[in-house]
Amino acid sequence: MSRLGEKIKQAREKNGLSAKVLGKKLGVAEKYINDIELGRKVANEAFIERVSKFLKTDLNDINMVVTDEDLMKEKEAFKKTVNTKVEKSEVWTDAFASVIKNVPIYNYSLSNTKGTRELTVHSNKVEGYPQDKVLYLQIENDDMSGFRILKGDLAFAHMVKEFSNNGIFLIDHKGERKIRQIRSLGNSKVLLISNGGSLITETTEIKEINIIAKLERIEIKL
Repeated sequence: MSRLGEKIKQAREKNGLSAKVLGKKLGVAEKYINDIELGRKVANEAFIERVSKFLKTDLNDINMVVTDEDLMKEKEAFKKTVNTKVEKSEVWTDAFASVIKNVPIYNYSLSNTKGTRELTVHSNKVEGYPQDKVLYLQIENDDMSGFRILKGDLAFAHMVKEFSNNGIFLIDHKGERKIRQIRSLGNSKVLLISNGGSLITETTEIKEINIIAKLERIEIKL
C-alpha cells in the first residue's frame, strides 16, 4: 500500500465511508478507490485535491503528488499486463487452432471456396478422416434428389482415389464433375446411378471415371 493510499483509507474509515460510497461521491468506481488505496494505481493531482476536500484532510503531501516518473512506471506496469494477456490469448488461439479446423466448402470444381465450417480435430483426424483430406461440397443440382441430396445442401466428404461399392462420390466422367452412386459390376465395369425423380443408370469402365471424393453425410438446407 502506498503512503497516499494508506492516508486515503484512514481518512475514509475515519469518516465512516465504504470505498463504494466514497467512489460514488467522487464519481469514480469502487475498484478505482481500492486500486488507489492498495497502490495499484497512481492518483493524479486533480483527484487528490477532490478527495482531500471531500474527506477534509490534507493529502497534498509533496511526496504523494504524481510525477512524470510515477506515470511512466504505471504505464510500464500496464503495458506488461497487456502484453502478458496478449501472449496468453495467442497461446489459447494456437491451442484452439490445433483442435478446431476450418473445413472449406467447395463447388464441384474444387476451385472456388464458398466458406468454411468449424469441425473438431482428434488425433489429427476430423470425424475419423485425415484433416487435410476433408471438405464440404455444395450440391449444385437435383440429380440425386431421390437420395435426398438437393441443390444447396452441404455434403461432408473426404478425398479418395478409389471407390467402395454402393458409395456416393464426386467423380469426373466425360469431362464433367457430378455426384453419383457407384455400384461394382465386376470385370472392371461399374454402374453410375443418379435419381432426379427417376432412376437413371449408366454402365462404364472404371478407367473412364476419376474418383475425387466420397460423400459421408448431408447437411440439408431448410
